[in-house]
Amino acid sequence: MHGRPGVPDLSAHPGPPAGRLDELLYLVGRQAWRPDVGVQGVIDWLHRQLGTEVALVGRAHTVELATPGFPREILPSLEPVLTRLATGRMAAAATEVGAVRVRLEGVGSDDPRRVLVLAGTDRLTGQEAAAASHTGHIIALLDRARAADTVYRGYQEKAHQMRVALFMALMAGDTVLARRMTTGAVPELLGADRIRVHLLRCAPADRDRLTQAHQDPSGYHGRAMMVRCPVYDEHLICIVAEDADTPPELGGVLRELVAESEEYALGISAPHPLRATAEAYEEARNALAVAGNTPGRVAGYRGREPLERLLPREEALAWARALLRPLRSLPELTAEATRLALFFPRSGVAALLGISRNTVTAHLARSEAALGLDLRDVRARAALALALAVTALHQNGEPADVPPPPAGAEPPSGGGTAAAWAAEFLGPLHDARHRLVRDTLRTWIESNTDAQRTARRLGSSRTTVAARLRLSERLLGRDLLSTGSGVHELVYAFHFSGESPQFTRWGPATHGPDGAP
Repeated sequence: MHGRPGVPDLSAHPGPPAGRLDELLYLVGRQAWRPDVGVQGVIDWLHRQLGTEVALVGRAHTVELATPGFPREILPSLEPVLTRLATGRMAAAATEVGAVRVRLEGVGSDDPRRVLVLAGTDRLTGQEAAAASHTGHIIALLDRARAADTVYRGYQEKAHQMRVALFMALMAGDTVLARRMTTGAVPELLGADRIRVHLLRCAPADRDRLTQAHQDPSGYHGRAMMVRCPVYDEHLICIVAEDADTPPELGGVLRELVAESEEYALGISAPHPLRATAEAYEEARNALAVAGNTPGRVAGYRGREPLERLLPREEALAWARALLRPLRSLPELTAEATRLALFFPRSGVAALLGISRNTVTAHLARSEAALGLDLRDVRARAALALALAVTALHQNGEPADVPPPPAGAEPPSGGGTAAAWAAEFLGPLHDARHRLVRDTLRTWIESNTDAQRTARRLGSSRTTVAARLRLSERLLGRDLLSTGSGVHELVYAFHFSGESPQFTRWGPATHGPDGAP
């Protein structure tokens, strides 16, 4: 085996052997990895063996495949016999059309059947006729194999779609919905008390091979589930049960894959209840950003208590519900598109919801108008994400009847708790060696995460800014270069440390070059 771990290398497939039977077996085997040329190869082989022209005639008596010299002009004269063969009233026939001697063989058992037509100047011997008949059987078997492969691929795609839907239900924290979706074949993962998310970065083409290599007959992966990320082509999401009596076998396999290939990296979350899959996923994303800059390319999440758990409950709920109040009057799809846009690019939101990017933009515009926020501003997105996290944390509490927040309203600080959280978050940047890194991050946030504008304000190059951002990811243990919680936490940290007093921007904002998010 060569190439990437767990992925067979087909580029060095041997050429056809010299013997007649060996060559035919080679062509039949070739169907397994080159179905587009398998049947044509068998027809060409029969032409070389018998010296006759060969065609495979399908519905409406049209030629599907043929050797270059096949005399298509004889087909109208063969209409009656082709019809009897196609309808199963005859198995084989021999006839003549002028000087052309023709042998016809019914192929398979479909209704109507296809017909193998051999045309030449000489009558076929008994042995040659038998070879033609056997070739028809081989083509029928190849057709069945191709049909089975089509069904198998369809099953795999449906299984993938089911896993994505299940993953999205878990991301929404709805474990009951997840079980209802899988009635009759509930995956073992849904019985786990705690899980970890392992996020593997690999070549996009490797994801299906790895997923299928560890897939069980039910379409899942034992007490785990592997999902081809619908947003990031190079990500394979692996949710692994963390039960005390179940060894995390898949987690060990993923580590081995990373050790074997320098193209792979792995981020691992802390253990979480199954209903907190979204939090575990964000942790794995942050850990993956760190893993790419470490020698072993494997990193666990270096976490701290989420900010929403540290804020005073009643005060935080009042602020969050007031901020989110306008979303209640909007369609559910608009609210969901808005929530997802806080963590994924608009193209990713479109993929997750099965709508166009333009439709996503329209939903976000509706939310912006209702909320009075510009969601292309990183601090506005951070405020909205925190409000959603607070309400999700206390979702069983009684609704607070409070007025809308005034312009520039900020979340409660909880005394010195939030400041202590911010100091701990920014702690790795306190070292004098990283002063420029800290200044770059603060300027980057104030520039709405626009690296070019940041470079101009600092009097440095965009390359320097990018290098400092990558170093910041390693120091802070957060993903800062894609839409997500890492950037939000950086906004919170600078705000509660007093270094960036304006938490939200309710008026027009200055956007990055790509109009993020």
